[in-house]
Amino acid sequence: MAITTALCNSFKTGILGGVHDLDTDSIKMALIKATPAGTYGAATTNYSDVTGNSDEASGTNYTAGGNVLDNISITLSGSTAIVDIDDEVFANVTLSADGCIIYNASAGNAAISVHDFGGTKSASAGDFTVVIPTADASNAVIRIA
Repeated sequence: MAITTALCNSFKTGILGGVHDLDTDSIKMALIKATPAGTYGAATTNYSDVTGNSDEASGTNYTAGGNVLDNISITLSGSTAIVDIDDEVFANVTLSADGCIIYNASAGNAAISVHDFGGTKSASAGDFTVVIPTADASNAVIRIA
């Protein structure tokens, strides 16, 4: 089906309801397999949306559920709240993925955002690195204006 890069609508309402604390909760990234069966974007509500469609990537040395994201910091860029996250490395894996979901494992696996890689990306017995965009008001992977 399709992956559309988006901040999830459920995350936006969850922020206002006090569901998420990005600098203390366990925030994870899971990879979405090549040519997923489901559709992912703003309407995605939970990591289980991906697993329910059997759309999580799989392969050698990849752990279901993905990786915990490191060094998350929240700042302002002008009047836009932004989140900075280190690039995520899935080490020594063999797999292919079309995108990823960022979710809050501390909040019942609630979806935060979904990201399309612009095509299938692969690693073969090597590192699969998801490069996180520059943390500024125009490019931060998570930003609220």
